Amino acid sequence: MGSLHNNKSRIFTPYNHTPCTRTHQIGALLLVTATFFLTRLFDQSFSPCHYSSLNLGGQLQQNLVRLSDGGRSLSWPERGYGSYLFLKIYVYDENEIDGLKSLLYGRDGTISADSCLKGQWGTQVKIHKLLVQSRFRTRKKEEADLFFVPAYPKCVRMMGGLNDKEINQTYVKVLSQMPYFRRSGGRDHIFVFPSGAGAHLFRSWATYINRSIILTPEGDRTDKRDTSAFNTWKDIIIPGNVDDGMTKLGPTLIQPLPLSKRKYLANYLGRAQGKVGRLQLIDLSKQYPDKLESPDLKFKGPEKLGRVEYFQHLHNAKFCLAPRGESSWTLRFYESFFVECVPVILSDEAEFPFQNVIDYTQISIKWPSTRIGPELLEYLASIPDAEVERMIAHGRQVRCLWAYAPESEPCSAMQGIMWELQRKVRQFHQSAETFWLHNGSIVNRDLVEFTNWKLPMRLP
Repeated sequence: MGSLHNNKSRIFTPYNHTPCTRTHQIGALLLVTATFFLTRLFDQSFSPCHYSSLNLGGQLQQNLVRLSDGGRSLSWPERGYGSYLFLKIYVYDENEIDGLKSLLYGRDGTISADSCLKGQWGTQVKIHKLLVQSRFRTRKKEEADLFFVPAYPKCVRMMGGLNDKEINQTYVKVLSQMPYFRRSGGRDHIFVFPSGAGAHLFRSWATYINRSIILTPEGDRTDKRDTSAFNTWKDIIIPGNVDDGMTKLGPTLIQPLPLSKRKYLANYLGRAQGKVGRLQLIDLSKQYPDKLESPDLKFKGPEKLGRVEYFQHLHNAKFCLAPRGESSWTLRFYESFFVECVPVILSDEAEFPFQNVIDYTQISIKWPSTRIGPELLEYLASIPDAEVERMIAHGRQVRCLWAYAPESEPCSAMQGIMWELQRKVRQFHQSAETFWLHNGSIVNRDLVEFTNWKLPMRLP
């Protein structure tokens, strides 16, 4: 007992030292102050990004990371995002996992990636291709922050490559072969579902990827389904796939018209498809043909509008009306920015990308879908051209975020997606089904090390 007491005394009794004088205290304070200011100066001198304030849409945002491209300037809020991009993303190779090729090219491998580039599901292909070429790509799973699972299920389904049952079975088969998916319960894995059906294309999504990061233009679908596949905490809204001929730098398919040369106040370019709002707009165009254009669009035949003709109609009005279709999002919203007409959202549940940097009240109008009628046209006609020009100018600033451009472009949809993904990165990757030992080894319930896990493995 005596020796124990002596040990405690040695532990808790301070060593002999020179008494701390007022001179020592002042010196220490000066050292701390100098260190603080030198650190701040060092950070500002060597930071890879520039901080600034940007008055975008009339609202002052501070502590921003600026993305600039000539006349276009956008800024990401530093808080929650960091001051620069540092992602490491592993992209699964199509030959790495049995079954993955079927989700890309169909059961027979006859569907090409290029054939899936067009239409609303083209973002699946574009994001995949851009990530393969990205400087943020890593080929080492052990150092990855996030994992990207390439698949084109909507295109494959529409082109007869796989049916709904086969898509579901193939996804389950693919996921069962991913130890890193099993490690995190899918929390650090990214999936793209760009059509109105969203993740519901994978019928068992709620069982297997309900924890994963889903990139989709689609928000809440509880208006059509019992369960929405979109989670505002983990998922990311992405822009729709606008025709490359309109988003490229330089001359585009169609150039915007001056307001004075536009024939119509507003237009609606779309098929009715039995949707109430769309039918109301078509009827409204018949009542006011000099104000609202709504041509009868054909799926096929000589009367079907080509790309150029479609955008020629779209750019001939001050306002482009964007009602909901089968789901709440609409590609027409994004297309309107490239012909420089003001989008009028007639879809109450619609959600939009990159709301941390974009004030949508400054670049668009959202009108209740229950009040589609002459009142809408009267309201639009009352807006002065100067105000329309102002909204178009603000839209011109942000539309670069709708373009799926190469990483060399400092402002693009991929830049926006990367900033949003970075906010999803977690230091801790384990799921409830993983365990760890004193040396940091990750093991399963049988205490088998993570690197030695064998198939089959139970998915979360």
